Amino acid sequence: MTSDHVEPRTPPPAPTLREAFRYWLKLGFISFGGPAGQIAMMHQELVERRRWISEHRYLHALNYCMLLPGPEAIQLAIYISWLMHGVRGAIIAGVLFFLPAFLLLSLLAGIYLRWGGVPQVAGVFYAIKPAVVAIVLFAAWRIGARTIKNGLLLGIAVLAFIGIFFFDIDFPWIVLAAAFLGAIGGKLAPSRFQSGIGHGTSHLAYGPALIDDQTPPPPHAIFSWTKLVVTTLVFLGIGVAGMLALRGFTDLFHLGEFFVKAAFLTIGGAYAVLPYVYQGAVEHFGWLTGPQMMDGLALGETTPGPLIMVVTWVGYLGGVTKEVFGNPVAAGLAGATVATFFTFLPSFWFIIAGGPLVEATRGELKFTAPLTAITAAVVGVILNLAVFFAWHTFWPQATTAAPFGGPFEWLPVIIAIIAFLALWRYQVDILKVIGGCALFGLLYSFLM
Repeated sequence: MTSDHVEPRTPPPAPTLREAFRYWLKLGFISFGGPAGQIAMMHQELVERRRWISEHRYLHALNYCMLLPGPEAIQLAIYISWLMHGVRGAIIAGVLFFLPAFLLLSLLAGIYLRWGGVPQVAGVFYAIKPAVVAIVLFAAWRIGARTIKNGLLLGIAVLAFIGIFFFDIDFPWIVLAAAFLGAIGGKLAPSRFQSGIGHGTSHLAYGPALIDDQTPPPPHAIFSWTKLVVTTLVFLGIGVAGMLALRGFTDLFHLGEFFVKAAFLTIGGAYAVLPYVYQGAVEHFGWLTGPQMMDGLALGETTPGPLIMVVTWVGYLGGVTKEVFGNPVAAGLAGATVATFFTFLPSFWFIIAGGPLVEATRGELKFTAPLTAITAAVVGVILNLAVFFAWHTFWPQATTAAPFGGPFEWLPVIIAIIAFLALWRYQVDILKVIGGCALFGLLYSFLM
């Protein structure tokens, strides 16, 4: 800090809804880097530069969003915008956060289905698939490194892997079992179930903020049981109306039903729910294939917005595969819209209904023992996903009946190892890793 730096002494003027709209729209287009990058981006802009909210209040909101199922970065944006501009602000911030990614992934899905068989395009995805294996494996290592702090939590992770890999236990049952173990373990051995995840406060002074440490909540953010019940009934009505509108379209109804369940299981980040989405979308409903799921995950990593936007890809391909409409573009957009709508609807409910309660407590929120156990189990589940992706990539012609049938591909193994080392040892950005693999695949396609 230079000697002539002077902290502002007065809070900034309240932004108009139009000014906030411009910021959230901009964020929707530049929100690369996953939840950590998105949270850091909002901190720099909203806490440090614009001073719309103090760091204490920002972290208070973030801690609540970290406890919730669903993508924490978009829920944080919804929370801050709701605090400033009420329900209108919440809707604007939430929709603009995922809208650019929704449009881009829908466009990419259409292009993929139309030209995915072109040799050059196929070559790009050939090299991207092993990068996805490395990315998912790295996610398991990264989450495990900060959550599994003792042998008990490691045991839960191992049991989760065994349960889903060897016994094909559905993800929701693993979550419930982990929560049960955590609830018991939290009473018998509380020190073993203290969360290893923390955000910490930097205690840096950025000057007075519009929503400062001691700023009372605005009228719309004051808690009341009546408001909680009414808000919940409104969201329940929206969800039921949405499902009733799909009753005549069986496959779209299944999409909506499936993704509203997935929304409540996204504990521990998007990677945690991907195994559940994989089980349902690939193995149960057959909306897309395993390799197509991997391609969608890779594209989801390279587009703005939360990683859970891969549901848009799944919905688009599912709509086309099941031919919900005669026109494939209309079918794809219908599937993408249904999957995205029902995935994010609960996130708005969590904030608009639960936000006043959080404002009323205004204390530091801590992770519970069941959540700590669930997060440990998630590591095993994500590792299982990495194994499944590796199986599809290294033995591309394998089937369930012949799990190691067909030729073994050495080149994808080498690419996966290099990609993992780049992520783990040299901390290369995910976008650069995928870009480098895509470029290699393009060049390789000209040599084949």
